[in-house]
Amino acid sequence: MANLLKLQNGSDVRGVAIEGIEGESVNLTPEAVNLIGQAFAAWLADRTEKDVSALKIGVGHDSRVTADKMKHAFISGLAAAGAVIYDCGLVSTPSMFMTVVFPEFTFDGAVMITASHLPFNRNGLKFFNADGGLEKADIKEILTIAQEKVVTWPNNAAGIPCNSLEAYTAFLRKKICEGVQAENFAAPLSGLRIVVDAGNGAGGFFVSQVLKPLGADTTGSQFLEPDGMFPNHIPNPENKQAMEAIKTAVLSNNADLGIIFDTDVDRMSAVLPDGSEVNRDAIIAMMAAILAKDYPGSTIVTDSVTSDRLTDFLENELKLKHHRFKRGYKNVINESKRLNDEGIVSPLAIETSGHGALSENYFLDDGAYMAVKLLIAAALAAKEGKQIGSFIEKLAKGFDEREYRMKLTGEDFTTYGKNVLAQFEARAFNAGYAVAPNSYEGVRISFRSDEVQGWLLLRLSLHDPLMPLNMEGVRPGDCEKMVEIVRELLAGFDELDVI
Repeated sequence: MANLLKLQNGSDVRGVAIEGIEGESVNLTPEAVNLIGQAFAAWLADRTEKDVSALKIGVGHDSRVTADKMKHAFISGLAAAGAVIYDCGLVSTPSMFMTVVFPEFTFDGAVMITASHLPFNRNGLKFFNADGGLEKADIKEILTIAQEKVVTWPNNAAGIPCNSLEAYTAFLRKKICEGVQAENFAAPLSGLRIVVDAGNGAGGFFVSQVLKPLGADTTGSQFLEPDGMFPNHIPNPENKQAMEAIKTAVLSNNADLGIIFDTDVDRMSAVLPDGSEVNRDAIIAMMAAILAKDYPGSTIVTDSVTSDRLTDFLENELKLKHHRFKRGYKNVINESKRLNDEGIVSPLAIETSGHGALSENYFLDDGAYMAVKLLIAAALAAKEGKQIGSFIEKLAKGFDEREYRMKLTGEDFTTYGKNVLAQFEARAFNAGYAVAPNSYEGVRISFRSDEVQGWLLLRLSLHDPLMPLNMEGVRPGDCEKMVEIVRELLAGFDELDVI
């Protein structure tokens, strides 16, 4: 068996599960998944101090074409280990975590078979226990254990059928009913037209099991049918084609709100009635604005590529604190947890990608739960004759956002990249630029002169020989000026393919 540790992708497992894209060979084989299933059972038994035979483990999947094959392999691994298995079928990633905490299930662990928004040929595994999603160190340990196992295929391995999604959607409906407190308590979304784009992932349930039962008009909702080839667009709220699709649906159906999910529904973005996109900085601003009343003066933790205009909105309009941290949804979640442990109230950890986790919801990155918060706010605003967009009407508009991914050509790219960052920061200081003093990732510079206005962030990729450069200009020509400044500050680095 090949080195299974190469399948680790941060706090997940990911790989190529089927042929179909030139140059990408299968490395996430059924045999590998079988071993990982055995290892997860062994790891969980050690953590819970239970015998493997006493473990209850749930298994779910999204709409990927390799879902059934991967599920059979994982369940076979669990069966070989001797665990009690529950087959949750087609579900969302957040709903799989809920099987660990809902009293009707209280599974010891759960796994979601998904590769999020990646192409059809990929698949992967996300793991949960009572503490939430597993950490990087946990994944490494599980894969190390898997290396020592032997592939075993028990006869007729199968899980006990489990409709965990029904309990999860009941939980979401209850949140909306209690949050809106409508005169018709059971139909709080009556009078609202909500368009959903599921991207042919696992999110179609939100229309049939959440919105319609609560009275919403879902005319115009699209791509709700599961299809792992993703024939209409990439199921990714960061994708321009995907956002254009939901924007068109909202405008053509005169919707009050548009909601778009990624494949496994742990991320979301939205579109307002006028077609304005609520993604990246705007989705952070929206969620913070919704939470501000309940958590006055609290701290919002975001990833590193958020804009200065977002900081201004959070701190000067909402009177909250903005704590910009490292990219990676586990990074921002863990940082928000750390702040709360220290007595600093932090109700929201959220990335520009649409990963958002709320303290009130187990710090679980849950796109459907964020949609619930939006829907409650939209319904309450409608009671007052307002629209949901009023929450972020004072967020300044961005003009020009760019990302460049500069290649590092040397063998020891990490060491070289760290030196580039150190020299870049020193040169920026010497040139008199405003370098952020608390960057947890890379070097951030803000520009507020008459000559150039905006911000940029240069950082080092964690896994790849790349140095991403993000920037946002306030006016026409600002980004071009910042590009020239970057070129000057990076002069002489011959192992960096400067823009």
